Amino acid sequence: MDRVLIEGLSVETVIGVYDWERTIRQRLELDLELATDIRPAAADDDLAQTLNYAAISERIGVFAETSRLELVETFAERLAAVLREEFGITWLRLTLRKPGAVANARAVGVSIERGER
Repeated sequence: MDRVLIEGLSVETVIGVYDWERTIRQRLELDLELATDIRPAAADDDLAQTLNYAAISERIGVFAETSRLELVETFAERLAAVLREEFGITWLRLTLRKPGAVANARAVGVSIERGER
C-alpha cells in the first residue's frame, strides 16, 4: 500500500486540562501517513484519484479551529475518525505533538494507527 504524507502541519486550538489553557489557543503539530493506492492517479495524472493533501490539511485546520478538547488523546482519536469518514481513508497513522507542554521537553503527544492496511 502506498502512503500520502503530511508532515509538520501546525494548527492552533483550545486544548488542555488547566483553567488557564481553556482561555488561550495553543499550537499542535501533526504528522500523518494516509494509506491509498496512488497508481490510478499517477497513470492519469489526476488529483481526483488520490488523497488530496491540501483538502485534508484544510479540514484538519477547520477541525482544530472548532475543537475545545482537554486531551491530545481525544483530539487525535476524533480527528482520525473525521478524516477516515470524510476522505475514505482505510488506514492512517497520526502523530500529534503539543510543544512546550512539559518543561525540559520539546513536545509531548501521541501516535495512533487506525484502520486496516
